Amino acid sequence: MSKHVAVLKGGWSAEREVSLNSGKACAENLRKAGYHVTEIDVGRDIAEVLSKLKPDVAFNALHGKFGEDGTLQGVLELLQIPYTHSGVLASALAMHKERAKEVMKAAGVPVAEGKVVNRQQAALKHALTPPYVLKPVAEGSSVGILIVREDQEHPPQELTRPDWPHGELLLAEKYIAGRELTCAVVDGKPTDVIDIVSAEGWYDYHAKYAHGGSKHILPAEISPSVYHFVQSSTLKAHHALGCRGVSRADFRYDDRPGGSGEIVCLEVNTQPGMTQTSLVPELAAYAGYAFDELVQWMVEDASLDR
Repeated sequence: MSKHVAVLKGGWSAEREVSLNSGKACAENLRKAGYHVTEIDVGRDIAEVLSKLKPDVAFNALHGKFGEDGTLQGVLELLQIPYTHSGVLASALAMHKERAKEVMKAAGVPVAEGKVVNRQQAALKHALTPPYVLKPVAEGSSVGILIVREDQEHPPQELTRPDWPHGELLLAEKYIAGRELTCAVVDGKPTDVIDIVSAEGWYDYHAKYAHGGSKHILPAEISPSVYHFVQSSTLKAHHALGCRGVSRADFRYDDRPGGSGEIVCLEVNTQPGMTQTSLVPELAAYAGYAFDELVQWMVEDASLDR
């Protein structure tokens, strides 16, 4: 009898739409691989829903808060339902950008200079010397990110909005110009490296998920030494944070003429996008794994106490 897989998608984070798309794509390919699949748009009653359903495995296709920050993982541990991706601690740690950076830096992974600031302080005066980036401490998919250009006299005034939805703490980081590189870990091994060229100049939410929003150069056309450094740093970050299953690390590489040449890891995604335009399925395909083979491996890799 085939395994019963509950695909958890949607939820109520800022990344709900992306998660619905990820979940739909994963469910279709799991059915193609021969599994009995139930798709669940996750609500706050998810523990009750799963208790009644009693699936063999939970395929976590949620992104952002609750689904990616260790909370749902804790629910699944309590219910004793094996699940995909990283466990409670690694999920919580990777989602908190400041803590994740501290751990990665201690493990020898290069990270951007920065500090955590209060939203009101960041709106009053520049948190760092421009150019710099402001990002919510615990959001994904470039949600809420603000880039402060070199010629901006004042901090972004969006921060003063009474309906600002991304929390009171922001991570201010030095802006690293140059290329956006990404690499994943699948089955304990780093994949190849993609160079992301965004239509709008940087890899924002639109560039990530809209068709034509970005161009992916695979393999990235960079020197072998930089290529291997990105791969080894990706694996090092994955292990340092305690990730399991599939993860993806994003980097900036300043290879401009006269640039600094520095490479920094921006973050590790423990629940990378799994839509048709997403990077991990593309990297897996380049390595010879069809989408249905990738999700099948993820289901068979699922466990508790991750």
